[in-house]
Amino acid sequence: MVNKALIPAAGLGTRFLPATKVVPKELLPIVDKPSIQYIVEEIVASGIRDIVLITARGKSLVKDHFDITYELEDLLKKQGKKDLLEMVQKISHMVHLIAVRQKEPLGLGHAILCGRSVLEHGPFAVLLPDDLIDQEIPCTKQMMDLFAKYEGAIIAVQRVPKEYTHLYGIIDAEEVGERVYRIKNMVEKPPSGTAPSNLAIIGRYILPPEIFPILEHLPPGRGGEIQITDGLLELTRRGAVYAFEFPGYRYDAGDKFGFLQANIMYALKDRDLAPRLRRLLKEIS
Repeated sequence: MVNKALIPAAGLGTRFLPATKVVPKELLPIVDKPSIQYIVEEIVASGIRDIVLITARGKSLVKDHFDITYELEDLLKKQGKKDLLEMVQKISHMVHLIAVRQKEPLGLGHAILCGRSVLEHGPFAVLLPDDLIDQEIPCTKQMMDLFAKYEGAIIAVQRVPKEYTHLYGIIDAEEVGERVYRIKNMVEKPPSGTAPSNLAIIGRYILPPEIFPILEHLPPGRGGEIQITDGLLELTRRGAVYAFEFPGYRYDAGDKFGFLQANIMYALKDRDLAPRLRRLLKEIS
């Protein structure tokens, strides 16, 4: 049973400088919520309350967002702002968060390995904070159900235009069910024209604890980092690893255009903002 999740949040967010010089990129707002809160809400909606947050020096504000803020709560209480008080209190009681420091930026595989002491006793979910997935049934919940059915690691994938395959980890797989594939091979950012498919790995994983000894002994890969793709490839040699082509919309909040796109699309779902935003977009077009 999957009852824990890991969020790697140790990156420096250099694509958003100077905004991220002091403010962690995970706290940049999508409409009125930090982007990482959407990730945490997906985890909670999937039935998970225990989260390991992989951080780095200077990223303590990310954990603080989910902590109790006595001064703010007291002020809202005195001002009679009941709705805002309830919203703030809900955030602080949303999950049980454990912060683990990644002392060096050695890749996603290494970030996952940093959570070993907390997560090594059972399967766990990994959600990358840059990837916002908007769908009625949480992507993580669907993957948890597939993990229970297929009893193998599950990776989220999405079809991308062939001219963009060099930007992603790409899988070579055979279809074994509706939107489900058994992975035969995977390549991290293949050179243009060499990708085995256009099914790109997206930031959601359900992993068994067997991934940890693999990552521990994995030599550095592309960029001198411990690549999770290399670890997953080794996992395919020891058992089945599956890919789930999830429905719904995905926004890359770690990219400037994707960040703007997410803000627009989530604002269009807001009852108060949507009418004014539609008028603005119509005027611009």
